[in-house]
Amino acid sequence: MTVKTIKDIEKELLEIMSLEELERHPSYHDSRKGVQKAFTRQRKYIQKQLQMQQDYEAMCKYENEILTNHPHAIICGIDEVGRGPLAGPVIASAVVLEHNHNYIGINDSKKLNKLTRDDLNLKLQSNVTSWAIGSASPEEIDKLNIYEATKLAMYRAIQNLDVEPTHYLIDAMHLEDVTEPQTSIIKGDAKSVSIAAASIIAKVYRDNLMEDYHDQYPHYDFHNNAGYGTKKHLEGLKYYGVTPIHRKTFEPIKSLLS
Repeated sequence: MTVKTIKDIEKELLEIMSLEELERHPSYHDSRKGVQKAFTRQRKYIQKQLQMQQDYEAMCKYENEILTNHPHAIICGIDEVGRGPLAGPVIASAVVLEHNHNYIGINDSKKLNKLTRDDLNLKLQSNVTSWAIGSASPEEIDKLNIYEATKLAMYRAIQNLDVEPTHYLIDAMHLEDVTEPQTSIIKGDAKSVSIAAASIIAKVYRDNLMEDYHDQYPHYDFHNNAGYGTKKHLEGLKYYGVTPIHRKTFEPIKSLLS
């Protein structure tokens, strides 16, 4: 009987995606260290995939509860990015996921690395039923305050959708002018797949926008800090002053202008 090489076994194990099937593999009790390492590696990979699937199902909890009572509901997730920076607009995104969506690994955009976030952003934009961006400018933030400007950006995102949602899932906000049912979820970008999707699209959009602003205002390191008050940003303010995209009611901008 020909003994399989470790490389051959490794290739076979890569095709296995269940622990039960892994344990039934003919080489499961092969005592060679290379074989046992291959089994351990694939077992860890399968366990990780199973955990990610369970996490995804948990993130669909709010959506599934709505669909149980209203099977034809059009659920819209809404989130914002950019409430804390000293410069740039606040951006909101509204997203209606497609049926049978499956974005394993999705999470709050801040918890994802840039490569994963960019990849998910492209997949979402290509497949979801509808997505839209809403923005509130630095001038509007200064006039209204950041909380009201955030709501304005969210309303604009909703208005830019090409479908009319029947239920909104919103990250820690309440929109008074929305007539359809809404659910405000604290830390919703980590608890609802719809809000997480909105979080990703909003963040990638705003990060790209701030990179463009860096070309226009290169002394503030916008392409690295997205407008937040980092050391380089504050140094830029000290030596080059305030730009038209800075929020003039935010400290230390307000003090520099007084």
